[in-house]
Amino acid sequence: MSLFKARDWWSTILGDKEEFDQGCLCLANVDNSGNGQDKIIVGSFMGYLRIFSPHPAKTGDGAQAEDLLLEVDLRDPVLQVEVGKFVSGTEMLHLAVLHSRKLCVYSVSGTLGNVEHGNQCQMKLMYEHNLQRTACNMTYGSFGGVKGRDLICIQSMDGMLMVFEQESYAFGRFLPGFLLPGPLAYSSRTDSFLTVSSCQQVESYKYQVLAFATDADKRQETEQQKLGSGKRLVVDWTLNIGEQALDICIVSFNQSASSVFVLGERNFFCLKDNGQIRFMKKLDWSPSCFLPYCSVSEGTINTLIGNHNNMLHIYQDVTLKWATQLPHIPVAVRVGCLHDLKGVIVTLSDDGHLQCSYLGTDPSLFQAPNVQSRELNYDELDVEMKELQKIIKDVNKSQGVWPMTEREDDLNVSVVVSPNFDSVSQATDVEVGTDLVPSVTVKVTLQNRVILQKAKLSVYVQPPLELTCDQFTFEFMTPDLTRTVSFSVYLKRSYTPSELEGNAVVSYSRPTDRNPDGIPRVIQCKFRLPLKLICLPGQPSKTASHKITIDTNKSPVSLLSLFPGFASQSDDDQVNVMGFHFLGGARITVLASKTSQRYRIQSEQFEDLWLITNELILRLQEYFEKQGVKDFACSFSGSIPLQEYFELIDHHFELRINGEKLEELLSERAVQFRAIQRRLLARFKDKTPAPLQHLDTLLDGTYKQVIALADAVEENQGNLFQSFTRLKSATHLVILLIALWQKLSADQVAILEAAFLPLQEDTQELGWEETVDAAISHLLKTCLSKSSKEQALNLNSQLNIPKDTSQLKKHITLLCDRLSKGGRLCLSTDAAAPQTMVMPDPRTGQRIEAWTLRIPHSLSQHLQLMEGPKS
Repeated sequence: MSLFKARDWWSTILGDKEEFDQGCLCLANVDNSGNGQDKIIVGSFMGYLRIFSPHPAKTGDGAQAEDLLLEVDLRDPVLQVEVGKFVSGTEMLHLAVLHSRKLCVYSVSGTLGNVEHGNQCQMKLMYEHNLQRTACNMTYGSFGGVKGRDLICIQSMDGMLMVFEQESYAFGRFLPGFLLPGPLAYSSRTDSFLTVSSCQQVESYKYQVLAFATDADKRQETEQQKLGSGKRLVVDWTLNIGEQALDICIVSFNQSASSVFVLGERNFFCLKDNGQIRFMKKLDWSPSCFLPYCSVSEGTINTLIGNHNNMLHIYQDVTLKWATQLPHIPVAVRVGCLHDLKGVIVTLSDDGHLQCSYLGTDPSLFQAPNVQSRELNYDELDVEMKELQKIIKDVNKSQGVWPMTEREDDLNVSVVVSPNFDSVSQATDVEVGTDLVPSVTVKVTLQNRVILQKAKLSVYVQPPLELTCDQFTFEFMTPDLTRTVSFSVYLKRSYTPSELEGNAVVSYSRPTDRNPDGIPRVIQCKFRLPLKLICLPGQPSKTASHKITIDTNKSPVSLLSLFPGFASQSDDDQVNVMGFHFLGGARITVLASKTSQRYRIQSEQFEDLWLITNELILRLQEYFEKQGVKDFACSFSGSIPLQEYFELIDHHFELRINGEKLEELLSERAVQFRAIQRRLLARFKDKTPAPLQHLDTLLDGTYKQVIALADAVEENQGNLFQSFTRLKSATHLVILLIALWQKLSADQVAILEAAFLPLQEDTQELGWEETVDAAISHLLKTCLSKSSKEQALNLNSQLNIPKDTSQLKKHITLLCDRLSKGGRLCLSTDAAAPQTMVMPDPRTGQRIEAWTLRIPHSLSQHLQLMEGPKS
């Protein structure tokens, strides 16, 4: 016995001694009314068609005279009723009624009642098809992918599928090995019909295969068919379920993929589009009808299943979520929107008991007594209002709703990089020319103060640096636990990374009393890898193509004390000159002036200057900090090397254009390859042999072109990735030189980095050139603008790959010119838009708006089960 009974919202008894089946019930806006409310359409085996629009004065009322919009005697038994776009030239909904020897399509229109009898419906016959064979059931859909109209397919008692393209008959096909008809459904996703044959197996037939198969004008095979004219009807896939099926239904909701549901005599099956079983449920009772109706949570589907014990069960996949008792055995069940009430369950019994019900309990009749009114103290209200306004103002300043707490209170993350190389190098599958590539161990320690859930550590370093392991998971079930992990870092490919800085990011959830699942949080810790991981001591070079000079305000420091690990021999020359040799092959020389306070860095490649220049400045700052000097500063007085920078931009852009061309060629050759395959397949299937006309030679040549183009695309992607890394190194160097040149603050440098380095990875869809050009254009039209006319922003809302790099180079040159003339970078906050208070979803972390929905107490559980999540 069920814990709860179905709550009766509206019910009636249809006719006298009439019989009904699963196809006799349909819910739809059949009269195309503007409010979109569903109507209940019921047909009986006695030939009566009824249309209801329930409007109960209160819950549980029976049917009133005005609830019946239409009742008509069609003279023939009604096997099935459906509503769809069945009339050509319009997308209005029409009613299709299937009789044993006839298919009729009607137009239903509503008329407003002027007296107490209420509204009425009128039904007009649009067209009908007289059937040559006795019909069993039908299905409809956009067969063949047609748009804006529905086609109808009728299954006859002797196994013939008859397809009607609205007012005209299209074709008929016999199902192979047919004995008795089974349930029929159409899948728009795969454009195929599904049925369950007498062999107790689910069968799928493609609509295109049906359309091009041999015409089924006769039940027996003709001599023409035996000789092989036409195409044989072949099943797409089959699945043996071992029992007869009562019904079949195909559903596809937003949160889940398309699924095929089959209700057997003792089991309930859910299949994928290709016939694989997603799940099955063994039933402990004999089912009578079913309906998959919605997807409440992602990846799951809710299903109503009625049985012969007067019960209606609600399953979420295979889990029973609700069970309710009905006053009758349902043979058909539907869910719709009636009288502004969503999720109404409509059930029909075989003897004509029609009921609209919902799930839940009776409402509580208790009413709280009125609170005695008292006089208001306006002075206290003013004080309270001022306090609330102050709180709101503070929250707006902090730009958040949740109380801000120190993340370190929850979890402490520390990273220690070993000063020495690993005794046994952990480098594997390296592409560096050096015989032995060193590796260094990094140790990450996590210590929690409170209980944390789902802690995940992700470590990232700049390519081509590689990690032996970059993902770790932890469970902090008790406070004050310490977890330590270690991994190694090494250089994998033969070029220099753009940075030696790594980042350890920990994401976790902190459970609270109100939210046991936890509030998601993220904490990160940056670490710096040693220069010697990618660099060796080298021989200094006297000549180089690219040189930059860094000025300081202190006396020059011995390079031996700045780079103690790179001294090849202790002679006097290395006090002022030192050479570096990257594992990728580049050589860099650093010279310290003996008389002036300058340092020169030189190399054959412009982008290779970045790491050594940055390392030199950092080590100079650390050196003078240890000496207690606080006014140390570096500067750059030369011209910004934009020409060398532009050459790298052009090279990177050229590789992007080449990649786009290669992908277009590869796509064309792939289309050509498939076309030749189809031609050859048609030749091989033809029963009368014909010459290949060198199609096999053309196929082999196209195949070789596809392979060569695929290799070229892969090689170009590798070169593009390497070029992007070199471009990032050069960009870092240009930003550093601009900052030293104009003595920019840390905030201004951060704005420059955000404009010049917006992407961690370069793709064909969103590349570096168009992104940086948009960012620099924004700076030129805001904080670096000369007049109010330039501040009128006219930026494209969509970023596309440019034709060339001339505009980008022009904007970069203009940016440097504006900075040299006194322009300063800042983020404009003058136009403050009204801020909207938002709240992060504790489960997903997404920003959502808070709102309250008030519903009747008796319908709350029902709506939660029937409607699913709000979009």
